[in-house]
Amino acid sequence: MNTDIPTRRTTHRLSRPMVLAAAVVLASSMATACGSDTSSPGASTGGDRPSTPSAGGTTGGTTGNESATPGQGASTTPSTPGTPNKPGTPAPPVTSGGESEVLTSVYFLHGEKVSPAPRTVTAPTTAAGALRALLAGPNRYERRHGRTTAIPSGTTLRSVVVRSHVATIDLSGRYDDGGGSLSMQARLAQVVFTATRFPSIHKVQFELDGKPVTAFGGEGIVLNHPVGRVDFEDLAPLVLVESPLIGDSIRTPVRVWGSANTFEAMFKLKITDANGRTAADVHVMATSGTGTRGTFDVTIPYKATSSGAGTLTAYWESPEDGRAVIEDTVPLTVRR
Repeated sequence: MNTDIPTRRTTHRLSRPMVLAAAVVLASSMATACGSDTSSPGASTGGDRPSTPSAGGTTGGTTGNESATPGQGASTTPSTPGTPNKPGTPAPPVTSGGESEVLTSVYFLHGEKVSPAPRTVTAPTTAAGALRALLAGPNRYERRHGRTTAIPSGTTLRSVVVRSHVATIDLSGRYDDGGGSLSMQARLAQVVFTATRFPSIHKVQFELDGKPVTAFGGEGIVLNHPVGRVDFEDLAPLVLVESPLIGDSIRTPVRVWGSANTFEAMFKLKITDANGRTAADVHVMATSGTGTRGTFDVTIPYKATSSGAGTLTAYWESPEDGRAVIEDTVPLTVRR
């Protein structure tokens, strides 16, 4: 079993569900999920990258993604976050050669926390496509910037079926090979965050080789009920930036949105340009914090001295000594 995640923590349990704060919904056309699900898709907390919320029940394995170029999106395009617990509003599909391609995110790890990366998938089997992209692992650019995966190499997707906003995801038995408690929790979180990026999917039920999973791995993680993002709160950074994504190209002003669970809902966002100079450093307040994850959506004007490789840093200042505590960094191309 090949897993890249560090195992600094020796124990890691599913956190109790936390109620996300409300945000606004971006209306967009959404495709119907596969299987017998005919219910309307749910709202989401998303933005510019999520794809049309249809999930295919297709089977098959994964293919590698060895692109050395930053990301898969040329630039960020604003959109509006939606309601709690739903990570993304659908982006309009782009038709190419008779097929519709949509942008979404897959969730790798940055350190021990989930971190989204852009991917393009083909409708209507968008959820299946996103999961296969996740199983293929981070590309070279993403690996150079510290993105890893806890999912064992060789894990394949057998099927995805969505009914009543619950995705039953059947993976090959390789998925639960080896690893300690943190590795097992992390690989579950990666799949859950990736699947629930689609507004038609609220929670995930796992299967391995066609058999329902009630306890996962040697750690015996209980999975006898569908699980969602709130069940993996410990695996999300205190500030989770959902847009822009790693490798994106941005121009001023840039829209930044995501979720946060910081002290008194306060944190800061800093943009560093290609010369290493601070182009912007702003205070942000989420809709809730101090134990309850809320959403944020801000537009930040910045002044870059030059165009090139830059960074968006999400951090908060310690109430004890004022020191900066970095939650995440997002490598970007910062345009003047």
